[in-house]
Amino acid sequence: MATNELCFLSIVQLAAQIKKGAVSPREVTSAYLDRIQTLDPKLNSYITVTAERALREAKAAEEQIRGGTYRGPLHGVPLAHKDIVATKDIKTTCASKVLKDHVPEHDATVIERLQAAGSVLLGTLNMNEFATITPSPYFGRVNNPWNVERNPGGSSSGSGAAVAAGLCAGALGTDTGGSIRIPAAFCGIVGLKATHGRISLFGVTPLSWSLDHVGPMTRTV
Repeated sequence: MATNELCFLSIVQLAAQIKKGAVSPREVTSAYLDRIQTLDPKLNSYITVTAERALREAKAAEEQIRGGTYRGPLHGVPLAHKDIVATKDIKTTCASKVLKDHVPEHDATVIERLQAAGSVLLGTLNMNEFATITPSPYFGRVNNPWNVERNPGGSSSGSGAAVAAGLCAGALGTDTGGSIRIPAAFCGIVGLKATHGRISLFGVTPLSWSLDHVGPMTRTV
């Protein structure tokens, strides 16, 4: 399967290919990492690319699946997450110079659950600083993959752009006043603002305790 085709499979399609052994998690992860290296200098959707970790996790997933242990439809699937969601031992900056060297000692609950499901972490994604309405003056604005002169929406701008450009199979975003839904609309993808409290906010830097949500961003429903 051609790299571009592989990187634009839906998560459901990709999971089916991985489960039956038609493609390997390492093959898929390498395809995404190559595409990130080629395209992201123009898009600026990633803050941190965790290439070595991703390849380790992909190898582990591949060995588990071949050994008969299949954890479910996210096993071996490469994802990335808005850089407001705590990732243990990986910089979590909220796209701010203030937190540019901040490395959490724990994972957010959503990261723990995705890791338990066997997903592969490609890295953390750029965003508006502290999930507000302003692109990061330190890490730079994200560009819309359909037209780099255009706004990708915010504050989950990196998540929207990366998913639309085929730089991850899916991503997490956060939404307080439209921050999943707006970039999903601007980038032509799907974003879900789940019912408040349905998805844990533990480990997610708050903007508004009573209004914050975490949700998935993907290319198709």
